[in-house]
Amino acid sequence: MIEDRPRILVVSTNFYPDLAHLLLTDALETLARAGAEAQVIEAPGALEAPAVIAQAEYAKRHGGGSFDGYVALGCVLRGETSHYDIVCTESARGLMDLAINHGVAVGNGILTCENEDQALARATPEPRGQGKGAGAARACLAMIAVRKTLLGRAPS
Repeated sequence: MIEDRPRILVVSTNFYPDLAHLLLTDALETLARAGAEAQVIEAPGALEAPAVIAQAEYAKRHGGGSFDGYVALGCVLRGETSHYDIVCTESARGLMDLAINHGVAVGNGILTCENEDQALARATPEPRGQGKGAGAARACLAMIAVRKTLLGRAPS
């Protein structure tokens, strides 16, 4: 059930800890300013982020914690093999499958970058950087508001 104060699970992938910290801090500050209650769980990498969210939804159906939405955070940097393409595509596909097939409100903050400089520019909060952690948090909150509207409940 969606309450006035949304409960958000933030899934932070820790493969690049410094970038993860920037994204997480940015997202948590944005959620706090919006009055959301946030819980953080770590995932080993971007491929596991959709699985963590699926597990949270499974737990909700079986009497566990209940979240109104999810924020997935992390970074994938291009390497020398095609693994980059697989991780980028499959993590995004997994999050979209959750959103489309299961009606889950998700903010995708998994960066897919060519190099660490690009990732740092995107992970650094505004105004110095692009603030993609905050952007993912806002996207999640916006999708919760859309769901409330479609259910006939005015967004708070």
